Amino acid sequence: MVQEDQSKVEEIIKEDIWGSIKDFLELGFHWGEGEKSIHITIGLLLLLAAAFIMTSFVLKWLRHLFTRKMDSEDKLKFISVFKFIRYVAYLAAILVTMSAAGIDITILLTASAALFVGLGLALQELFQDIIGGIIIIVDKTLSVGDIVEVNGKVGKVFEIKLRTTRAITRDDKVIIIPNHKFISDLVFNYTQNHKTTRERVAVGVAYGSNVDLVTEILMDVVTHQKGVLKNPKPFVLFEDFGDSALLFSVNFFITDSFSDPRVKSAIRYAIDAKFRENNITIPFPQRDVHIYNTK
Repeated sequence: MVQEDQSKVEEIIKEDIWGSIKDFLELGFHWGEGEKSIHITIGLLLLLAAAFIMTSFVLKWLRHLFTRKMDSEDKLKFISVFKFIRYVAYLAAILVTMSAAGIDITILLTASAALFVGLGLALQELFQDIIGGIIIIVDKTLSVGDIVEVNGKVGKVFEIKLRTTRAITRDDKVIIIPNHKFISDLVFNYTQNHKTTRERVAVGVAYGSNVDLVTEILMDVVTHQKGVLKNPKPFVLFEDFGDSALLFSVNFFITDSFSDPRVKSAIRYAIDAKFRENNITIPFPQRDVHIYNTK
């Protein structure tokens, strides 16, 4: 008796309740018959809505996972990236739903593939810039305040975006650097590890000059120059015997390599004045011209 009652309950649930739910989910629009029929039902629309909600949830979780250790400013830069990914995911969900409804999306996919290939080739550099921006932000290879040299231009970084990095040059002009430059080209970062950099000023003196006096003057000038660090200590190198001069360089350390042209200029002024006081000549290149008379 109990088994009969249980089987009746199961039959009611299977046929009446589940059947009613199934009939409700199958309500909608139906066109055609056989393989070419199209069915847009309530169940299909509910599945699409669930796919959208699930996609949004997963993307929010991934964004939190990737940006949880970033500053608030860096997090904002990823909003556009995740928006683009969300739109692509929504498009994929719509295409799957259309296929489930019986709509032939082969032609649509073929046309989309050709379109995306064309866009990919046209926007290849743009995608490289965005990928470069993501790498820069994630692994901190570049930070605001860094002094970089790209294609012979020196600038101080003041803004890093997903596609471009902006820096101000020594003559107060803004240079916009595509981010792919930082992953594909040779870039000098003067302040990647620390702010202290070693600089040098080269000078040549006439043959016969007192090299000890030259060394003493160079050391005196650089140690009294404002902006030059006392530690590490500056030093002088006797670099070579040139064609027209004895070649020296004075090497020193500063904490602001962005303004080093001014420091170097002041050192050159002081060297020239000291050399004049001590009758040390800075020679100019000389050439001997020999004229032969063949007659």
